[in-house]
Amino acid sequence: MPTPKSPKHVVVDGSNIATEGRNAPSLKQLHEAVVVFMSEYPDAMITVVVDATFGHRIDKKEVAEFEAAINNNELVSPPAGAIGRGDAFVLAIADRVGATVISNDSYQEFHAEYPWLFTQGRLIGGKPVPHIGWVFVERTPVRGPVSKKAMRAHEAAKRGAVAVPKKASKEASAPMPVPKAPPPGVRLAPKVAKSEAPRPEQSRTVNDVLAFLSFVEKHPVGSKVKGVVDSYSAHGAYIAVGEVKAYAPLRLLGSPPPRSAREAVKIGDPISLVVAGYTPSRRSVEVGVPEAVKVEPVVVAKKSTKTSSAEKKTIEKKTIEKKTIEKKIVEKKTVDKKPAAKKAAEKKAVEKKAVEKKAAEKKLVEKKTTEKKSAAKKAPVKQTVEKKAAEKKPVEKKTAAKKAK
Repeated sequence: MPTPKSPKHVVVDGSNIATEGRNAPSLKQLHEAVVVFMSEYPDAMITVVVDATFGHRIDKKEVAEFEAAINNNELVSPPAGAIGRGDAFVLAIADRVGATVISNDSYQEFHAEYPWLFTQGRLIGGKPVPHIGWVFVERTPVRGPVSKKAMRAHEAAKRGAVAVPKKASKEASAPMPVPKAPPPGVRLAPKVAKSEAPRPEQSRTVNDVLAFLSFVEKHPVGSKVKGVVDSYSAHGAYIAVGEVKAYAPLRLLGSPPPRSAREAVKIGDPISLVVAGYTPSRRSVEVGVPEAVKVEPVVVAKKSTKTSSAEKKTIEKKTIEKKTIEKKIVEKKTVDKKPAAKKAAEKKAVEKKAVEKKAAEKKLVEKKTTEKKSAAKKAPVKQTVEKKAAEKKPVEKKTAAKKAK
């Protein structure tokens, strides 16, 4: 089977794809199939349609995500009681816009009404292959008994032989089941802000704990951030803002919202956005263009924010490691600082002793010089006195001898 050409517009039979290989539909399986198809055909515009009972047949854990997708027009559901349930609605949309249908159904009861189903490229099937993922190929509807009966009735009605009213298959025409719970979209509890509503793209944690908490602390709701378009999702785009990966849904990519993320942004392009909200339980960041985000700046990072026990242990462990590293750095600096201080003190002591020694030597030299000068000054006086005394003795001796005569 040749690889299908890139279609301009695609209508996904969500109920059929979500139930492929399963007994009950899975919103997760539908999301994975749409994301894979978008990666293979990035230029295609995609509309996902599910039947009116889809929300009652999926797992209870996916109901909140399904309601959020319905409220944001990311999934479309036909009005209750529509003929042929979701099949007729899918084909009516595809017929109006000339779109390609993604489904593994052959729509036998509608072969007469929509003959373009047999045109090449108008019907694509897909299946998840183990260890490979989803694979999509062009297919041709199967002509079974139901198809032949519908064609005969149509031809007869066309000739005017028998007035045959439009009639779907027995299963398709069966009455709608009575729901045991409120229909999807009806909220009994207070409405949750759109920025806090769980989304298919945000069903798992997407950011590291410390990186997320650091981002929340620095960027309150309403603050401006700059990022780069990282990848597309089924109903928006992921934006890399530093170490954090933020999510920009279609409703926040423009006013009015674009039909697909490819119309608004291109992968790898820088973009300026506004923080629209946070979901702490999944550590997700929701952003949008300024004209589409209408929020008042509020600090989101609150002390009352709940985190799981595992996250708390991780935060405590990293905090302890950080403090230990800081303590070691301080101790190392202190150890390095002590020898330097000791050396400086010893150097000052040596210098002080040298100065004192020089001062003592200087005083000793000065003292000796002074004593020498004093001795030199006293020597002539002594000699003069001794000379006078010596001269005086002979005179006295002669005088005494003269007196004796």
